[in-house]
Amino acid sequence: MTLTELDTYFRSFLAIDSYPADPSRNGIQIQNSAPDEKRIGKVAFAVDACAETIRRAAAYGADVLFVHHGLFWGQCEPITAQLYRRVKTLLDADTALYACHIPLDANEEVGNNYGLARRIGLEQLEPFGLWRGMSIGVAGCLPEALTAEQLAKKLFPHGEQPLHVLPFGNKRIRTVAIISGGAGDDAEQAAAAGFDVYITGEIGHEQYHFALEAGLTVIAGGHYQTETVGVSLVMKKLGEEKGLETVFIDVPTGL
Repeated sequence: MTLTELDTYFRSFLAIDSYPADPSRNGIQIQNSAPDEKRIGKVAFAVDACAETIRRAAAYGADVLFVHHGLFWGQCEPITAQLYRRVKTLLDADTALYACHIPLDANEEVGNNYGLARRIGLEQLEPFGLWRGMSIGVAGCLPEALTAEQLAKKLFPHGEQPLHVLPFGNKRIRTVAIISGGAGDDAEQAAAAGFDVYITGEIGHEQYHFALEAGLTVIAGGHYQTETVGVSLVMKKLGEEKGLETVFIDVPTGL
């Protein structure tokens, strides 16, 4: 499989072209030296295209680094300072960079939000949350009522801790809305729709009093922790379907 073929494969289920309002430059951000010829053997996965993940992908010998947060966000940027060093490391290692932002948040098969919904056993799933006219989250009902503490344990079954739990709503939770990452502002959409709890990555100071006054429970699981889900699911799918060697590069921020 070449980089061009890998791009076709990712696009076959990530529906990258269905999110034209996403400024994230989804797809190949840095190509390798021969995208139509060089065979891809190793693919690394990470949340962020930061210096540490790029360095570790290069050391691993990855032909491609797949990330949720890429290097380029819409406008043309001068490749200087930190951006230059990140790009240079990729070019020196001949490691291609592939980014998938909003399409990976929203994807029903391998996305962050639907992946989190499956973790907690959410049923009757429906799209939730608009951003720039795009539906990016998911909502549904739990098969049985849970407390905020019980729900947080289901959300992070390996013992990770959410950053914040604001238990301001119903003590027994049935209806849930989810948008991963930095979607604290969308607590207003969850409250307006009458959900018991809103799950996101991070919540800001200004959302505390809104949630309290709206009677909305909020679980802020961490921007990073809620967005390891999608890249891990894509990694699993690629390994199983194409037999390529894969690795997840874990560089948590604690945020």
